[in-house]
Amino acid sequence: MKPPWKGGLRAGAVGAAVVSGALALTACGSNGDSGASGSPSPAAATSTGAGGIACGKAATLQASGSTAQQYAMKDWIKNYSKACPDTKINYDGNGSGKGQDDFLAGKTAFAGSDTPLTGDQIDQSKKVCTGGGRAVHLPMVGGPIAVGFHLSGVDRLVLDAPTIAKIFDGRITTWNDPAITQLNKGAKLPSTPIRQFHRSDSSGTTDNFTAYLAAAAPDDWPYDHGKEWTAKGGKAVKGSADLATQVQKTEGAIGYFELPYAVARMIRTVSVDTGAPTPVDANVISASQAIAGAKTVDTGSDVLVKLNYTAKAPGAYPIDVVTYEIVCDKGNKSATWPATKAFLTYMASQKGQQNLTFQGYATLPAAVVNKVRGEIGTLS
Repeated sequence: MKPPWKGGLRAGAVGAAVVSGALALTACGSNGDSGASGSPSPAAATSTGAGGIACGKAATLQASGSTAQQYAMKDWIKNYSKACPDTKINYDGNGSGKGQDDFLAGKTAFAGSDTPLTGDQIDQSKKVCTGGGRAVHLPMVGGPIAVGFHLSGVDRLVLDAPTIAKIFDGRITTWNDPAITQLNKGAKLPSTPIRQFHRSDSSGTTDNFTAYLAAAAPDDWPYDHGKEWTAKGGKAVKGSADLATQVQKTEGAIGYFELPYAVARMIRTVSVDTGAPTPVDANVISASQAIAGAKTVDTGSDVLVKLNYTAKAPGAYPIDVVTYEIVCDKGNKSATWPATKAFLTYMASQKGQQNLTFQGYATLPAAVVNKVRGEIGTLS
C-alpha cells in the first residue's frame, strides 16, 4: 500500500511524529552533505561533521515562525545537530506573523514564513540588517494545505472552490447541503451541522489558503487574502497542530492545515474539483506538480515563488504553500552567522531535501533549489 501522503489520505493513513511548540534539539553523528553550490566560506564553516555536513562555529541559534515547516525543521535540526553537536538550534513554531515580528525585532537568527514580507517590513529589516543589508526570502520547502474533515461514514469527500468558500464563510451550514451533494453523487451525506475551524494567530497558512479562495472563487469569497482570518463564523484555534486536533475530535468538523498534520492524526482530506477530469487529492505528488508550474521572481538574493491557485492541469492540487527562511542579505548577526549559514546550506542541500516527501512535503522545482543554494553562498 502506498503511503497516504503520496496517494491521498484515507482511513488507513499512517501517522507521523507530532510536533508542536518550540523545538530544541542537540545531538551528535548523521548522514548529509553540504551539497550546495554556494558552500560556506572558511569564516562560515570551521569543520566538517559526520556525513560531510559543514559545521559553523559553535553557537546557539534562535529561530521562529512557520508551523508549515515545523516537521521539516525538526528533521533538519536533528540531522544537523548530530553532525555538528556544538551548534544548538531552537525553533519556535509560533506562526509566520510572529516569526516575522521576532526577526524584525532582532530576536532571531532567521525566520520561517509561508508568506513574504511586505514592502514596509523590508524597509524595517534595514534596521536589523547592518552594512546596508535587507531581508531576503529563501524558499526551502513546499507542500499541500489539506482541507481536513471529520464526518462519520464518509470516507471520500469532493468539494470545489466555491463550495469551500461558502463553507468557510458560514453560508453552507450542513453536510447534506445541495451544493455538497451535487459534488458527491451517490454518497450518503448526513444533516450534521458543519463545524468550521480556522487559525486564530497570524498565519502564513491562512494567507495561502485565503489566497486560493480569493483566486479560485472570487464571486464567493468577498475578502482579501491575508495572515489574519476575516471571514464569518467558525471557531478560531491557535496553530496548525491544535487546529488539526480539533478537527480530529469533532464530529462534523472541517479545517485547513498542512498535510503532515493530517497524516499525523489520520484525518481524511477533501479531494478538490478544479475543473480537471478528476478531482485531485492532497498529496506530495499532486502538490509538486502544481508547484512545478509556479513562477519565480528573483531580485538579487531574493527568491519569491508565485503560486497559480487556479491551475486546472490534471493531477495538480491547487491549495499549496511554499515556505521561506528569511535572513539578511548583508549584516546578519556576526556571532551566530557562521552557524546559521552552515545550517541553511545543509537545509538546501541534496540530503537536507531528499527525505522531506516522506513527511508530507512537496518537491520544489530544481531550478528554485539550485538558485537558493547559490544565493546562500553570497549572503554575509
